Amino acid sequence: MTSPSSGASRRDFLKTSATAAAVTATLSNVASGMYVSQDDTISIALVGCGGRGTGAAGNALSVDNGPIKIVAMADVFQKNLDASHGNLSKEHGESGKLDVPPERRFIGFDAYKQAMDVLKPGDVVILTTPPAFRWVHYTYAIEKGLNVFMEKPVTVDGPTTKRMLALNDKAIEKNLKVAVGLMCRHCEARRELFDRIQNGEIGDITMMRAYRMAGPTGTAATGPKPEGVSELLYQISRFHGFLWLSGGAVSDFLIHNIDESCWMKNAWPVSCKANGGRHYRGDNVDQNFDNYSMEYTFDDGTKLFVNGRTIPGCHQEFASYAHGTKGLGVISSASHWPSRARIYKGHNEDAKNLAWEFPQPEKNNPYVDEWKHLIAAIRNNEKYNEVERGCMASVVTSMGRMAAHTGQEITLEQMMNCEHEFAPDIDKLTLESESPLMADAEGKYPIPLPGLEKTREYA
Repeated sequence: MTSPSSGASRRDFLKTSATAAAVTATLSNVASGMYVSQDDTISIALVGCGGRGTGAAGNALSVDNGPIKIVAMADVFQKNLDASHGNLSKEHGESGKLDVPPERRFIGFDAYKQAMDVLKPGDVVILTTPPAFRWVHYTYAIEKGLNVFMEKPVTVDGPTTKRMLALNDKAIEKNLKVAVGLMCRHCEARRELFDRIQNGEIGDITMMRAYRMAGPTGTAATGPKPEGVSELLYQISRFHGFLWLSGGAVSDFLIHNIDESCWMKNAWPVSCKANGGRHYRGDNVDQNFDNYSMEYTFDDGTKLFVNGRTIPGCHQEFASYAHGTKGLGVISSASHWPSRARIYKGHNEDAKNLAWEFPQPEKNNPYVDEWKHLIAAIRNNEKYNEVERGCMASVVTSMGRMAAHTGQEITLEQMMNCEHEFAPDIDKLTLESESPLMADAEGKYPIPLPGLEKTREYA
């Protein structure tokens, strides 16, 4: 993937900030080449024991490439850790691949350090907490010389994107192997479609469109905090509802469709205009819109239209498409996997116009394949780092979100250089801390006000 062809590379965006420099300066030197031989055990620590973390851990343990085991777990919620350990035990407990006694199960905001301290350089840490904490945890992983699997999105705003890119330079210098959970990039069907598009089988791409329109999803719709519950921990437990934690519904749910479309275009868009709104809110107090409509523009003028919605009772669609001068490429059809990638002559999905389709059923699960590729890179000491691509996918998605929330056309350069950091000093949080975002006297949180707040997503 290239950066925008206007000449504005991601390094142009970095423009070394004092914050980024300070972060990287704190990292100690660790011997480069973090790999593990074929016969040695790769030990794994899981940081973030929700559904995604548990799923990622299970995917890791399913890889047949030398001995692998999970030896430490960390979360801020005891119930998450207990549930995750219980679920992993059902499938892997008797195999010896799950070796996490009570003394290696850690709770709290510093639990990530305790879990990583169990590992040795060259082992792997899974970072699957809400993305707000990604740069904090990545900093420590680099310091410890650990290979990393991190869930997407990897950033939620411009300042943290710069910080992650600066951090990643240190990871590259140490030859750490780092995977990002944009698993669609590891899908065999999509990979073949990408090759065919790049070889001109649909001609020049003239327009792209993507949809993730469903009912209520995750914790995007969130009601008032119950009495007696910590504001900070309540928001973390409902992280899709709060921009500082997750980037909201856009960053968490639409990033895959946006990323796979940009991949097929082999470029990142340079600007975005967008609309959105809130409907049927009831007592929900989260910061999300219920629908988003985005028009991304690439440097050559090509458009990517993205539609997201989380309203019940409406038309549902979960798919991405690339239109070219010769025909239509179907990137995904109904979910992340199977892709059912195919190409049609012309622009109608008509069986008589089918020019190519990936053989069905799709045997390889991309959630597992991304782990196969990471473990192989560790075993073979291959260069492997997906963070820059993850940062770009994250900030491009945030650009669309900000365009909708402010009602302005937002450029990639503006997004990267936006000074509004949602959660400064997040690395200093404790279980007793106030949240970076507080409710008002009525229990409501600041929401986007398009046209009124033009330079920030909320006041």
